[in-house]
Amino acid sequence: MDDIDRSILSFLQKDGRKHFTEIAKAVGITEGTVRNRVARLQDDHVLQIIGMVDPMKMGYDAPALIGVSIQPPYLEEVAEEIAAWPEVSYLIMVSGEFDLMVEVMCQDREHLASLLRDRLQQVTGVRRTESFMILHTYKMAHGAQPVSSPEGNVREKAYDTV
Repeated sequence: MDDIDRSILSFLQKDGRKHFTEIAKAVGITEGTVRNRVARLQDDHVLQIIGMVDPMKMGYDAPALIGVSIQPPYLEEVAEEIAAWPEVSYLIMVSGEFDLMVEVMCQDREHLASLLRDRLQQVTGVRRTESFMILHTYKMAHGAQPVSSPEGNVREKAYDTV
C-alpha cells in the first residue's frame, strides 16, 4: 500500500459513494487507476464499502455491549458460535476482566433478555456476562483510524492528532 492507496482510502472513508472521477482529479491520477486500485484493495480485503445504518432509526431500541468471560479452553468455539448470531454486529477478543466484548442490536429489552438468558448464558464455556445498554451513540465507525489525509499523509497514531 502506498500514498496513492491511502489517499483513495481517505476519500472513501468520508464518502463510500464518492465518484472515482472526483477522487482521481483530487489525487492527480486517472479514473481507471482509482478503479483498479479500489478493486485491488477490495480483493485484498483492505477495503469493504458498506452502508452504515443507525440501528435506533431502524427500530432496534435495545443495543448493548456484553462482556463475556469464558472458561478455558472454549474461547474459539464460543466466539465462533456468537459470531454467527444475527444480532451480533461486533465481536472482539479483549484483555482484562472479560475475554470477549460483543455488540448486539436487539429490537427491545425482552429480545435482549432472551438473547442473554436463553442463548448466550447457555453456550458451553461461557462463565459470566455483564451487559451494558447503549443509551446514546456519539460516534459510529465512520472515519475511524487509520485515517489518511487526502494528500496521503497517514496519521499513524491517534495521539498525533491531539
